[in-house]
Amino acid sequence: MQNRSLRADDWAAEALHKYADMVYRLAYAQVRNRTDADDIFQQVWCTYFQKNKKFESEDHRKYWIINVTLKCCKKMYLSSWYRKTVFLEEFPLLTEEMPEKDYEVYYAVMNLPEKYRTPIYLYYYESLSVDEISKALKVNPSTIKSQLKRGREKLKDQLKGDEFSE
Repeated sequence: MQNRSLRADDWAAEALHKYADMVYRLAYAQVRNRTDADDIFQQVWCTYFQKNKKFESEDHRKYWIINVTLKCCKKMYLSSWYRKTVFLEEFPLLTEEMPEKDYEVYYAVMNLPEKYRTPIYLYYYESLSVDEISKALKVNPSTIKSQLKRGREKLKDQLKGDEFSE
């Protein structure tokens, strides 16, 4: 739980320091380009600072931030500008030192439909459990399990014929 004696800018800086990378990576995984991820990152933190919401626990704050990030991404997807724009592919974001095998898997994950990409990304790249993803997305855990299973099947099909399939 947050220390109530902290100044407002202290709790904001703490949250930003703790979750900034996660927000940016998640936004990037959803919109797949740096410019839009930057915009979403800014929207998420503006929302966080403006709401000045009281959280029941640190997990509650984390799930709220994930949920706001995904809502900002969906809002962007629904905008008429976004639907009429054709983007050049821009992968990866993870690291320069990423092995080629990991890059190909990451690329395959980024090409999954959003319905599967989001749970797969949160599970494997942000290390959230099924229950944590369920709380963050406000979806039944069995739905998350099904989406993970189907997402893995789609990944397996995409990567079939590569050295990844055994």
